Amino acid sequence: MRFANRLTAALLGLLLAQTATAEQAQPEVTLRFQHFVSPASANPTHFMQPWADAIADQSNGRIKVEIYPFMQLGGAAPDQYDLIRDGVIDGGWVIPGYQPGRFPEAEAMELPFMTTKSAEEASRAAWLFTQQHLMDDFADVHLIAVHMHGRGLIHLREDPIAEVADFAGLRLRGPSRPATLLLERLGATPVGMPVPAFPEALSRGVVDGGVITWEQAPSLGFDELIDSHTDVAGDQSLYNLYFLWAMNRGVYEALAPDLRAVIDANSGMMASAWAGRAHDTGDAEGRIAMEDAGNIIATLSPEVTAEIAALGEAVIDDWIMEMDARGLDGVGLVAAARAAVTHETGSAPGPYTD
Repeated sequence: MRFANRLTAALLGLLLAQTATAEQAQPEVTLRFQHFVSPASANPTHFMQPWADAIADQSNGRIKVEIYPFMQLGGAAPDQYDLIRDGVIDGGWVIPGYQPGRFPEAEAMELPFMTTKSAEEASRAAWLFTQQHLMDDFADVHLIAVHMHGRGLIHLREDPIAEVADFAGLRLRGPSRPATLLLERLGATPVGMPVPAFPEALSRGVVDGGVITWEQAPSLGFDELIDSHTDVAGDQSLYNLYFLWAMNRGVYEALAPDLRAVIDANSGMMASAWAGRAHDTGDAEGRIAMEDAGNIIATLSPEVTAEIAALGEAVIDDWIMEMDARGLDGVGLVAAARAAVTHETGSAPGPYTD
């Protein structure tokens, strides 16, 4: 009888221990993050999901981050900032430029030839610039990282660009106001649209092409929709785009202090650089995919690149005047963006020279 009682007690203890372990394995918090591109594209593959995995691992499973692609939780890509701010989603990926004019100071990082073609370098500069100038702009969300993508290219359904005159009459998708201002200066007709709308616009002939990165090319079906890809000469990118990886401020502040510390340990400069590296990895993969598809890949001559850069400087001059008219320090913002890039790359951005 005593043996049976001891056996029963042991089994009960084992059961209680297993139950406690199972309860401890359940996450205390589940965070729902959302983005608007394919889960197979570079940022979700090389940054978002690894970031979510790191949060789960470092919190010992107490935080679970669920990543939803293609706006599966609702809304459209331009709505992302407000969805996060209002708590509709816990966090996600935001392109402030999808709401033209709302965050004008962030546009300084997106101006023509502002950043290098390294997304990691550009993202480090973007975090530095953000800390200095943009924290008030994004005060109603909790910033985890900010980043830039890699080199911005011209993708066409026809032969590649060879000279500035080739832009005339082309209807080209642009992702942001600075990008569309540059396309207009080049003689094209810019069509602003978020990335999810780009493939359909191409297939229906609404646009002749547009500007975007290598890394998005495979997931957008450019092997079938696009014939050529054109880059500028030199180390600086034709244009760039500024992104946020952010979460609802109230959700962040409601976390237990040790769980907030896990988020903090995977935020800031390190996370921004990590997100940038994801794009550099994706750019290398995307270019190979387009080469394998037999697409034409071209680089503009130094002379034509210098012509485009001069038009880019005119865009910057106009932007400075517009910011000044809005009561902002246009010259100071451009200088600060250039200083941030110089700090992280060792070379100052400016007009291209051969």
